[in-house]
Amino acid sequence: MAMNSSSPREAFHVSMLVNDARYRARTIQVITFCLLALAAAWLVDNTIRNLAALGKDFSFGFLWSRAGYDIAPHAIDYSSTSTHARAALVGLLNTLIVAAMACATATVLGVLAGVLRLSHNWIVARLMTVYVESFRNIPALLWIIVVAAVMSEAMPTPNAFRGENPAASMMFWDSIAVTNRGIYVPVPDFSRSLGQAPGALGSFDLNYAAILAVLALSLLAHRALVKHAHRVQNATGQRPVTWWKSLCVFVVPSVVLLWALGFHLDCPVLKGLNFVGGLQLRNAFIALWIGLSVYTGAFIAENVRSGILAISRGQSEAAHALGLSPARTMRLVILPQALRIIVPPLISQYLNITKNTSLGLAVGYMDLRSTLGGITINQTGRELEGMLLMMLIYVAISLTISAVMNIYNSRVRLKER
Repeated sequence: MAMNSSSPREAFHVSMLVNDARYRARTIQVITFCLLALAAAWLVDNTIRNLAALGKDFSFGFLWSRAGYDIAPHAIDYSSTSTHARAALVGLLNTLIVAAMACATATVLGVLAGVLRLSHNWIVARLMTVYVESFRNIPALLWIIVVAAVMSEAMPTPNAFRGENPAASMMFWDSIAVTNRGIYVPVPDFSRSLGQAPGALGSFDLNYAAILAVLALSLLAHRALVKHAHRVQNATGQRPVTWWKSLCVFVVPSVVLLWALGFHLDCPVLKGLNFVGGLQLRNAFIALWIGLSVYTGAFIAENVRSGILAISRGQSEAAHALGLSPARTMRLVILPQALRIIVPPLISQYLNITKNTSLGLAVGYMDLRSTLGGITINQTGRELEGMLLMMLIYVAISLTISAVMNIYNSRVRLKER
């Protein structure tokens, strides 16, 4: 009869939660979590009791009362008769819009500055060094205020564009006007519109929905072409030419749809004392956008420079030996490898931009901090509820950005066999 050589498993007893290394870590984690939960419960209960002593209750019912103030700009339908919840949503959208634009601009500026700082041209490299060292060592708020002051004080008034006037030099391509009230730019318009459709956030334009649908279908078709090219290359060793097919897939359907909708640009026109038509980019928006872009771009430039320097010099030498130019070497060899080093700190910079949008309060930009965390709190007296809700929203935005960027980071990081 064969005997089992393995020793019998020791029976579980309570002392193992402390003495056994297999359970000790989890025991400490559970105890810590329970203590934090008790502390949070005590804090909430103490806050509610103190509010009750002051004649206040803890409620979010104020969100459904009339806001009574205007917000400009607003990406969705809004008026002073809307609720505080609607005002908070408008402020949130304003925050997301300026954060997205600042992230994109800062990334482009940071990549260019980081690459050019390593240039062999002494003047270019030193200019980028001056930019990085100057902009990142001055608070972002000062840059925002400086841009706002320049836009308000140095730019001409709309009335100065009338007649033969030097201010006409600030009118670009007869369609973009830079004034002390903001920048007026053309916006797309359609002579044969598909109309509006009701939605949860208000009515939305079916023209833009159709354009987005066509672009999505074109993207799917492009991916199908790329996958087919991969299969042909794996089977025959030769990759078919697909660039002209992809160009047709994107361009032809979009052009046909725009022609069918009667697409044209609605340009701003000076009438009376101001411009009408087009889209007005207000000074507060421009100041916040440019200020955050140039400030964060300096930090991104250092991230890019450190990522490039971390790549072995042998990679560049091998690319040059194959006949690649310095520009193609940087674009095709160095930067793709440096991304796994650049992306993690880049996530932090995107989070900083999103949180620093709250500085728009200094120049009058109506973001989440100015609406929910400002006027709404002042009108309703719900400081605790408003601040708590605003904090939860910022946490949700930050976690979403981190999750999306971490997914991208997992795709570009070095794959080990």
